[in-house]
Amino acid sequence: MNIKKILLIILLFTSNSLFAEWKQPALSHNLTAVKKDISASDFTLENMDEEKIKLSNYHGKVVLINFWATWCPPCVREMPSMERLHNQISEEDFKVIAINQMEDGDQVFAFTGQLETDLTFEILFDTESKVSQAYAVNGLPTTYLIDKKGKIRYRAVGGREFDHPEVIKIIKQLAAE
Repeated sequence: MNIKKILLIILLFTSNSLFAEWKQPALSHNLTAVKKDISASDFTLENMDEEKIKLSNYHGKVVLINFWATWCPPCVREMPSMERLHNQISEEDFKVIAINQMEDGDQVFAFTGQLETDLTFEILFDTESKVSQAYAVNGLPTTYLIDKKGKIRYRAVGGREFDHPEVIKIIKQLAAE
C-alpha cells in the first residue's frame, strides 16, 4: 500500500472522531415580541389523518405555529422540546401546530417513526407553501405565537428550546389574558 492511501485512511478515521466530538450549539429560547397589531391569517390544511384543520378552530387558545421540514437540522433538533412543551401545558389553553413545508404524509410519517420521541401535537401539510407565504416565512424553522384573540404576539426564526421556563412563562401569561 502506498503512503498516500495510508495517510488518507488515517485522515478519514481522525476526521470521523473529530466530528463525533463536535457539538452543535444550544438552541435558543428567545422569542421576539411583535410590536404591530397583526391578526394571524386563517388557513385550512390537512393533518396526518387527512382531516382538514382550520386555525380559527382554536380561537380562544394560545397557538404555537411552527413551520418546518424533515430536511432541516434545527427543525429536527427542536421537535422533542416542542413535544415536551405540548405535554406540559393544558390543551384547554394551548395548541401546538407544526406545519410541514412541501413534503407529503409518507415522508413525514417515515421521519416521525425515526424520532426517539412520539409526536402527539398536530402536524399539518402546506404542500403548496401558501400558508408559509401568508406568514412571510423566509427560513426554517419559523415559529409564531398567537394569542387567544388570534393576534400574532411573538415570532422566532431558527431552532428553539420550546420547553424552556421563559417560553412556558410567556405562553401562560398569554393564556391568562
